[in-house]
Amino acid sequence: MKTAPSRKEATHARIVDTAARAIRRAGYDGVGVADIMKAAGLTHGGFYAHFASRDALIVEAIEQAGCEGMQTLVASIERREARGATPFKALVSAYLSDTHLGSVETGCPIAVLVGEMPRQSDAVQAATRRRVQAFIEMVRARLPGHRAADEAETVASTLIGTLQIARALGDTAPGRAFLSGRRRHLLASFEPGED
Repeated sequence: MKTAPSRKEATHARIVDTAARAIRRAGYDGVGVADIMKAAGLTHGGFYAHFASRDALIVEAIEQAGCEGMQTLVASIERREARGATPFKALVSAYLSDTHLGSVETGCPIAVLVGEMPRQSDAVQAATRRRVQAFIEMVRARLPGHRAADEAETVASTLIGTLQIARALGDTAPGRAFLSGRRRHLLASFEPGED
């Protein structure tokens, strides 16, 4: 039987959840300890009772954001598969959806954070690499047929780059049109006859 989390565990989880949303919204540099603690309804002084450093918080936050983003994406993929889409079409349609375009705080953190990774500590870089590798593996599992392993990397980078550019264009008609065009291109490249 699972026991209820202690007060300290619940507070720790609240801080990580707040930071996970903040890094997706504002990037790694948008995660200030004082702001995170305030947003979590806590005082700045309590931070070090939970984390050894800001980087320790960011590592946990990227892991949580990555897991949450992956769970949301997989659930969307599974709904599409239940309606008859192939695994690859379901992946492309879910990741490059208008909904994902507008879901910065709850969507894929990789598209938000990957460009900032080289300027982060070794621990933060390692956590981000783990999320990138998990994403590539998820893509690989959904490629049609027996595709070469490097194709998963190509598709993953295309998905991430497309979402980044669409978000730069905004949750607007041009942003949605960009997503739609890349969606059609990927499906035509990997599943001829699909659109």
